[in-house]
Amino acid sequence: MLRFAVGGLAANKVRSALTMLGVLIGVASVILLLAVGNGSSVAVKESITSLGTNSLTVSSGSASGGSRATSSVKKLTVADAKALAADTDSTAIKSVAPVVTTSGTALYGDISYSPGSIVGTYPAYFETANQKVAHGEYFTDDDVLGSRKVAVLGATTAKQLFDTVDPVGKKIVLGGTPFTVVGVLQAKGGSGFTDPDDVVIAPLPTVQNAFTGFGSVNQILVQAGSADSTTAAQAEITRVLLGTHAIADPTKADFRITSQSSLLTARESTTKTFTVLLGAVAAISLLVGGIGITNIMLVTVTERTREIGIRKALGAPRAVILGQFLTESTLLSVLGAGLGVAAGIAGSHFSIVGIKPVVIPESVIGAFGIAVAIGLFFGSYPANRAASLRPIDALRHE
Repeated sequence: MLRFAVGGLAANKVRSALTMLGVLIGVASVILLLAVGNGSSVAVKESITSLGTNSLTVSSGSASGGSRATSSVKKLTVADAKALAADTDSTAIKSVAPVVTTSGTALYGDISYSPGSIVGTYPAYFETANQKVAHGEYFTDDDVLGSRKVAVLGATTAKQLFDTVDPVGKKIVLGGTPFTVVGVLQAKGGSGFTDPDDVVIAPLPTVQNAFTGFGSVNQILVQAGSADSTTAAQAEITRVLLGTHAIADPTKADFRITSQSSLLTARESTTKTFTVLLGAVAAISLLVGGIGITNIMLVTVTERTREIGIRKALGAPRAVILGQFLTESTLLSVLGAGLGVAAGIAGSHFSIVGIKPVVIPESVIGAFGIAVAIGLFFGSYPANRAASLRPIDALRHE
């Protein structure tokens, strides 16, 4: 039976190859797209956890997510950050760093480059955001007080502007203002669509003077004393900011506090939905491959009607005819699925839209098993049709 099935497929090599290609694309798509979704989830998790489990982010906006008018929400200011830092009653808060973020073009000689972001902040930002310097040094509190024009570059920005030249001590121009590079940060590595190393960090007053003006800040980054004291730190932040914003009812707070654990939970939920969606889209390719098997096997049965009649006239039972055509359809799906697994695993070694795919072993086994089941399911109708032919009708067929 297996020998007859192989012979039948070999008699129409191109047709068999194209049918297997449909199954191959379906299996490879399932493996690759699920790997991309999983890789995205891993990258997001690494990016969030790299900030440290005791890092808290305070931003403007209603904590309840209500429909309060934007104009009625008081923006966060440097005064809010100073109030948090000066809170002598709190032992849960270790450090505070107000943050403003903007964009602009950096110039070094005849090289022009636009970094992903330009950040203005305090020295405490580096420890809170887990940003370590590779060479050079951080700017200091004295640099902030003196509004000195100094900057620390991310690894990507330093590479784009200076290539192999040591940036420390060199001058770059940001928004028409010259800055002296005092340090370069260690590379963290890209996480999907964003690159945390593509950044320029400078003293807050300097960035405000050159870019944003002395108004509100985008965020306040707070470092709790430890991972266990984040809840206590959140309570202290809420108490202090309710006071500085003159809000008596905590439910009407015009700021929200995000911890890394809550952010990680939300992002994992989002990426899980994203992965399921990708898998569903890829599964359609498998279905199309199964329909292709049905189509080809129906054509094969029609072409070999006389052969079926002769074999039945010589005494071949229904089970043998049924088994032969089921074996052919299953062989098509097994070979196509095997090649699809190889293609999917090979493709996962390359980055896709900036994401390094991470293959899920269950997706490989599942895609292969489903492809084989599809071969059996979609091949059963043509096989049953062949086995049901009457010998006399089959022998008359031209």
